[in-house]
Amino acid sequence: MEPRNQSSTSEFILLGLSENPEQETLLFALFLCMYVVMAMGNLSIILAISSDSHLHTPMYFFLANLSLVDFGLATNTVPQMLVHIQTKSKSISYPCCLTQMYFFHFFGIVDSVLIAVMAYDRFVAICHPLHYTTIMSPRLCGLLAGGPWVFSYFISLTHILLMVRLVFCGNNKIPHYFCDLTPLLRLSCTDTSVNKIFVLIVAGMVIATPFICILASYVRIIVAIMKVPSAGGRKKAFSTCSSHLSVVALLYGTTIGVYLCPSSVRTAVKEKASAVMYTAVTPMLNPFIYSLRNRDLKGALKKLVSKKIISSS
Repeated sequence: MEPRNQSSTSEFILLGLSENPEQETLLFALFLCMYVVMAMGNLSIILAISSDSHLHTPMYFFLANLSLVDFGLATNTVPQMLVHIQTKSKSISYPCCLTQMYFFHFFGIVDSVLIAVMAYDRFVAICHPLHYTTIMSPRLCGLLAGGPWVFSYFISLTHILLMVRLVFCGNNKIPHYFCDLTPLLRLSCTDTSVNKIFVLIVAGMVIATPFICILASYVRIIVAIMKVPSAGGRKKAFSTCSSHLSVVALLYGTTIGVYLCPSSVRTAVKEKASAVMYTAVTPMLNPFIYSLRNRDLKGALKKLVSKKIISSS
């Protein structure tokens, strides 16, 4: 018999962030605004980078990829939550649940690895400035940007293949606003040890390993910056890394709390709070973090806006 046919659960109920109708109205308005800001910010960065030839460099190429990933990550979760609040229907079919889970992990893994790739780019730019264009060749940039997408495809697919072998019976209520792996595993009435082991292995590969690589890159960067004789040179070098460090803190501060902390200290409320940071807040803030202190990107965004105003007038 097929594993899927053994399951008596054809749909799940997403309990959302709150079951209080008054709070749900506030959450709808808040998340709608956050999603609109996120979409406008990330799509504007992609358009600005693609339309300005001065920004066709490895750093901005990776940033455009990050903006695309952030847009996908938020779009996979937030619109569905808004629909559920508006329609008062919180059910999601089994196939849709697995599809949402697939894309959540797909974009999440690309996000994590891409952040490490951007740290390597900063390391080469600061520690090997004379060889930067040689090292960061178009071919290497293509591999560094495309590799995480291919890698994530297979890892996310493996997660789903391991999920379809599970049987879900009885309780079908997920205390979350989207189909995340950990809450869904708790509902299974069959052995989930293989899934949990794979989660730990993947967490080590896509969270711990990139984080260690980022730390190693920044240790080398700090050492190189401290050797710069002028205070102005040191300040300029640090400023090129500050935006990336802010994103690293936002990303890994939430993902480590969700996937690497012991299950005994995790609660549904903490998981939902971390997920909100990861799927909504961080994708919304990233465009501001990268553009506010970046003169070239701000200039490209101003040009993009002025072109839109002229074309519409």
